[in-house]
Amino acid sequence: MFPLRSLAPALFALALGAAPVAVSAQTFSDSQRGEIEQIVKNYLLSHPEILEDVSAELGKRQAAAAALQHEAAVTKNADTIFSSPRGVTLGNKNGDVTFVEFFDYNCGYCKHAMGDMLTLLKTDPKLKVVLKEFPVLGPGSVEAAQVAVAARMQDPSGKKYLDFHQKLLGGRGQADKARALAVAKEVGFDMPQIEKDMKSPEVRATLEENFKLAEAMGMNGTPSYVIGKQVVVGAVGLEGLKEKISTARCGKASC
Repeated sequence: MFPLRSLAPALFALALGAAPVAVSAQTFSDSQRGEIEQIVKNYLLSHPEILEDVSAELGKRQAAAAALQHEAAVTKNADTIFSSPRGVTLGNKNGDVTFVEFFDYNCGYCKHAMGDMLTLLKTDPKLKVVLKEFPVLGPGSVEAAQVAVAARMQDPSGKKYLDFHQKLLGGRGQADKARALAVAKEVGFDMPQIEKDMKSPEVRATLEENFKLAEAMGMNGTPSYVIGKQVVVGAVGLEGLKEKISTARCGKASC
């Protein structure tokens, strides 16, 4: 809700703008301006509910503007978002909707959201899922992401990567290089190759690509998603994700 002090000048200007042209063109004296300001103040004090209406309307307009900006950013970067070879692709590779998740292995919300992603993967045969490492929570997250990219390089199918992903993201404690390497070994990756690939230009290029995409779409946290042309920031829950997928698929919350 906006403070009265910040809204009053706006409403005062609105009152002047709503006046007939002949009146709005004249110069008001200090006493006249004071009277108009008092009228606006009295009206707001008598009808404080208008502040909620103004706040709600502004919120709607800001959300609509943000949606348009997101859609433009998605369109501009569509090939990299949905089809980059540096993403891990799961589910139906020819699906009618692509669900892209940006995550951090140390993100608590991502741990909860992983269950939502797995449920969608199992229950929606027409869904293409793309996972992108987005390590924003410190050096440990960057190390874990480097191991994850090296694992992806060794597993084009994504099957072993998904096992690695579940164990690392679903485990307890801080995710870092040591823990990620332990999980990779447990899953059965070639560990000398993992160590070698972690130092390759491909790992750096993958993370740089993901960060540039996130910046272009205004993502500032994890988990974040691109679903069709929609950008979703935050863990919105399974039903919220299903609604976004349906909107992308058929233009409404439920197909």
